[in-house]
Amino acid sequence: MTQHHELTLLPPEVATYVEAHTLPASDLFERLREETQRDLNCPQMQVGPVEGAFLRLMVQLTGAKSVLEIGTYSGYSGLSMAMALPEDGRLVTCDIDPVATAVAKRYFAESGHDHKIDLRLGPALQTLKALAAEGATFDLVFLDADKANYVNYYEAVLPMMPIGGIVLADNTLWSGRVLNPQSASDHGIVNYNRHVLEDPRVEQVLLSIRDGVNLARKVAD
Repeated sequence: MTQHHELTLLPPEVATYVEAHTLPASDLFERLREETQRDLNCPQMQVGPVEGAFLRLMVQLTGAKSVLEIGTYSGYSGLSMAMALPEDGRLVTCDIDPVATAVAKRYFAESGHDHKIDLRLGPALQTLKALAAEGATFDLVFLDADKANYVNYYEAVLPMMPIGGIVLADNTLWSGRVLNPQSASDHGIVNYNRHVLEDPRVEQVLLSIRDGVNLARKVAD
């Protein structure tokens, strides 16, 4: 098994053990990872195989039929979730980077799951406004874009979700910088974690998967 040394607060040997005891990624995902590492800027933004497996299982466990992803990048997380959707399921994924999403589109097509995927290029808050106007609803949302806007994304998506809907937010431990926030991104994550914790519309848990995943379940409008 390839050792990826993905972004995590775990000691490297423990992270390697975790990956070795998680359902391995297919060859398609391995090639996507290699191309991302080789050719794209900021390859650390790609989720790792453990988080990819977690996202796939979350879609399966929740029975989600409609998924929204904010932050496509090169498509690893989106493809992980799309593969778990039923044939009539739908993943809307949004990003502003035409270079990284061009890679994503190639792998979506090769996977045979691209008919489930609606990729929208443009600022996510504008895309969310358009989706709300369309009357779109989502069973599961994955936030993995600019950290300073996490609270804004959350507030935009929650009204589009049914009771029982799940919001997953990535990088919510932010390599430990949540303990001593300095930058706008640091404060964005700290604000998000506090905001969700204090929101009576959800119940949540902050998980130490990879660089932190905040899992919130909507319980009230």
